[in-house]
Amino acid sequence: MTARPLTCSLLGLILLLTGCLHTDTAVVRSDRPSMAVYGRTTVPNQTQVLDLVAGDRAVEVGAYDEAIRIFEELLSENPTLTDAYLGLGGVQFELGDYSAAEVNYARAARLEPRNFTAQFGHGQVLEALQRYAEAIRAYQRALALRPDSLEANVGLSNSYFQSDQANSAIRYAEAAVELEPELIATRLSLASAYELSGRYEDAIAQYEVALELGDTTPEVLLRVIGAYMKSKRWQEAANAAETLVKIAPSATSYERLGRAYFRLRKYELSMDAYQQAVDLDPTSWPSLNGLGVNALNAWLNSGRSDTEMALKARESFQASLQINPDQPKLVEILTSYAL
Repeated sequence: MTARPLTCSLLGLILLLTGCLHTDTAVVRSDRPSMAVYGRTTVPNQTQVLDLVAGDRAVEVGAYDEAIRIFEELLSENPTLTDAYLGLGGVQFELGDYSAAEVNYARAARLEPRNFTAQFGHGQVLEALQRYAEAIRAYQRALALRPDSLEANVGLSNSYFQSDQANSAIRYAEAAVELEPELIATRLSLASAYELSGRYEDAIAQYEVALELGDTTPEVLLRVIGAYMKSKRWQEAANAAETLVKIAPSATSYERLGRAYFRLRKYELSMDAYQQAVDLDPTSWPSLNGLGVNALNAWLNSGRSDTEMALKARESFQASLQINPDQPKLVEILTSYAL
């Protein structure tokens, strides 16, 4: 019988691209602590093994209420049965009851400190609860038991990343890439950590490998474009944005394209892209700002004689401010140029 694998955690936005990372643990192990002095043990007897298997099978077919009943009955008979806590916690995790799942994984982890599945599962549920400092400690305990665990390295990297600890996130993300260099999720996780730390060129390298591995999704392309822009690699940003608008036209994709074109001084193309963005989403205030800046630029280049561009700049900026009033620089532009 195996403990029910957990589903993917939310911060592992990235892990959803490739599916969950699973763990397993044998029901009967020789290294379980004995609690005979209390008349209890973490080792299930033959009858309990059959019940644990029945609980797992109930989970597999989606009979969660039945699985919970089985695991709770086992715990009423033996409150030190680690596998029952793991089974119950796994069901609660799948049902989204993270607080209850955390209690049961914590109990399993305390009962068997050297149980990898208990420590790792506790880390996952703590991460889902956004209790990242505690999740880090749980994942570290899991990693101490299995230093070459891909999932524990990924969990640590994700939790450090969510805690804005980029350098620590990089260490474990790099370890995950070494363990599974062909896994797209690990590449994306490492790229995110590099980007958070300001290592944009390193982030781009990882994003490009992910694209080569076949992950040309809109989400990844958006992240690649962002990294190109941070590195001021405007032509590559434009190339990627051109691909993005073809496979997933949206206000966001056209806004990125407009920004890249503007930096390349392709002002007409930039204005067209920003207009496409506004047509798709009239509330896209960054795109309205892009339209306004292009119009303002055209007005100034005309020696302030192109009144049509002056009007377009004013209307675009005003529309942007109606959507997002907290833009002091925009107010300053309207005032400075008397638009």
